[in-house]
Amino acid sequence: MDKEKRIQLNVRIAQETSQKLDEIVNYYQENTKLGRVYKADVLTDIIEKSYDIMNKQKQMQKKF
Repeated sequence: MDKEKRIQLNVRIAQETSQKLDEIVNYYQENTKLGRVYKADVLTDIIEKSYDIMNKQKQMQKKF
């Protein structure tokens, strides 16, 4: 992960969403060899992947 400037986000999420995030973090931890996996890193990865998908979909829409 890049060593870029970080900001803190304080958000409220549903308990169920928090539990899902915990499961995702555990999955990343079990399936990567990066050492300790943190929630912030998982959220960053999810957001970056979603952002890429969104941009690809936008590009596809422009072609039609």
